[in-house]
Amino acid sequence: MTENDDPIEPTLFLIPTPIGNLEDISLRAMRVLQSVDALACEDTRHTRKIFERHQLDSPPIVFACHAHNEDRAVGRILSLLRDGKSVGLTSDAGAPGVSDPGQRAAAAAIENGYKVDALPGPSAVITALMVSGLPVPAFSFLGFLPRRPGRQRKVFKAFAEAPTTLVFFESPFRVAKILKIALECLGNREAAVCIELTKKFENIHRQRIEELVTYFQDKKIKGEVTIVIGPPEREEAPIEQEDDINNMIP
Repeated sequence: MTENDDPIEPTLFLIPTPIGNLEDISLRAMRVLQSVDALACEDTRHTRKIFERHQLDSPPIVFACHAHNEDRAVGRILSLLRDGKSVGLTSDAGAPGVSDPGQRAAAAAIENGYKVDALPGPSAVITALMVSGLPVPAFSFLGFLPRRPGRQRKVFKAFAEAPTTLVFFESPFRVAKILKIALECLGNREAAVCIELTKKFENIHRQRIEELVTYFQDKKIKGEVTIVIGPPEREEAPIEQEDDINNMIP
């Protein structure tokens, strides 16, 4: 698809949608949403709010594609592509295929030789990293951590020595518990708990993990939570020591 033309070949468009504020949708995404022949949505009711907010024309075919009907929905997407149609795919918020439905549809389309076009757009991961104020020499996205504490510990310990910032999604009911395990496995690093990013009641808490555990111990949280944990803090060699080393070089 060129900037102003309709697609000239059957294409699956992966369309990121706002993670909270409905104004955070790109002009390109709005254009593609209106130009595709069909639209697969994780929740059609959620995507309808975008069409209503921006007064967009809905595609002629709109259907659900979520975790409970993904096999059937992927089959329908492939059928539409075989018929020469363009298909858009949206998750409830953020990027399809990133801890949301969409990966299986993209893989099936690629395997069958169809074009897959991913639009850039809103991401809770990138938004949380930016707003955390933490250094990001590199980052590792952990998605949703396992539910069992033992497996959570294994994940954290695998990254304990990695020089990377960690970012992951968490249930609002388990924030203090997961932070306790992070403290045990990673030490008392700088961190940020990001609640309801871009929404009306957005709230960002930036402290060391130990202080965050205390703060959230008895707090009732509502909404979506993204947690960012900074990289290990490395002690730098004293300047005097570096000078001594340099003086030893002939």
